[in-house]
Amino acid sequence: MADLGVVNYGPEKYNVELREVPRPEIGPDDVLLEVAAVGVCGSDLHQWTAEHSWPVNYPVVLGHEFSGVVAQAGPRVRGFREGDRAVSETAAVIDPENPMSKAGLYNLDPTRKGFGYGVNGAMTQFVRVPGRILHHIPDQLPFEKAGLTEPCCVAYNAVVNNGAVKPGDRVVVLGPGPIGILCGAMARLQGAEVAVVGLERDRQRLAIAERFGCKAIVDGLAEWALATDGLGADGVIDAAGISATLKTAIEITRPNGWISKVGWGRAPYGHSLDPLVQKNITLRGSFSHNWPIWERVIRLLSTGILDVGKIIGGIWPLADWHTAFEEMHSGRICKAVLKPK
Repeated sequence: MADLGVVNYGPEKYNVELREVPRPEIGPDDVLLEVAAVGVCGSDLHQWTAEHSWPVNYPVVLGHEFSGVVAQAGPRVRGFREGDRAVSETAAVIDPENPMSKAGLYNLDPTRKGFGYGVNGAMTQFVRVPGRILHHIPDQLPFEKAGLTEPCCVAYNAVVNNGAVKPGDRVVVLGPGPIGILCGAMARLQGAEVAVVGLERDRQRLAIAERFGCKAIVDGLAEWALATDGLGADGVIDAAGISATLKTAIEITRPNGWISKVGWGRAPYGHSLDPLVQKNITLRGSFSHNWPIWERVIRLLSTGILDVGKIIGGIWPLADWHTAFEEMHSGRICKAVLKPK
């Protein structure tokens, strides 16, 4: 049996199209999830425009931000049965014997393969998911919001686990994409005063950041960062998709401050790190997420403490994937969601 899927079929620019794909067959530890909603991530756009910096197993179905209903469960799956509402993490393939996996940090297992680049993702009607990375979602959480648990988990890890926010801190977020805006929202939940920084063309996205209680900045970043005592912001979350923003982050961070870098940029950095040393700044990378982060974020979404619906700019059927990609890539909207049905 075949379904339709948004397939990235080669490394050249715009090598993405709607194709027939075989419906997955599950193993004893897997579930077959009927996809209800799948978010479009910046990484999907980067594969579409061939601007990504990670290996891709072509051809591959895109999509790693998704929710759905269990259509079938393998005989060794525990805790899930047909009809259950669920969301899935992204670590589709891991080595359980890897030291990182044994420590619960399977997101840092070097052999990890994720949905949408390593194995077939969820921009289709059915996706095979290992039972170990499934999470229940309550009935009151709509599928389109539940499908965005994943980017919220990325933001949670970047801000809560890899940042050092204290109530009353002044925190700068570089980059007003979905991850940047959600990082700003997380920092606000931790009691920080937050500025989200973008370019003139980002005005619409910056307006969404303001809905989360953040200050939007296009010009005057240095003045805002230095406003209290002239030393700089307590922390910076670099969520921009270019390497050069790290230089800005170092410049505006106060001595003994911190930087959490979650944005990917394939170009070389090209600047001295001496100022980082001189200012005694802590720099941490932040990648992906794991089980406890997902459980906390699902609680935030389910209780309404975090309203991820604010970033959704439109919902399209799977057949209109190209329109959704274009709307998000242009910056006219922050986050697009596809519904296979």
